[in-house]
Amino acid sequence: MTISDVISVRVRRELKKKAEELGINFREVVEKALENAINEKKGDELRDTATKIKDLMKDVREEDWVKAVREDRNER
Repeated sequence: MTISDVISVRVRRELKKKAEELGINFREVVEKALENAINEKKGDELRDTATKIKDLMKDVREEDWVKAVREDRNER
């Protein structure tokens, strides 16, 4: 069983009326929209982190990076 919370959202009256006339399931629409927004935000954060790492690593030569990885593997 999935635990859920209740949220309250105000929408334009005409929008709600049209959605009801069309039989749109509000819960499904809201959940899908929230999932999409969460995934988009996570993607943005991941891209930001990758950009920061790239900026921090800009002065590291590839050879030095490879050497450091190999040394780390040998220490295990």
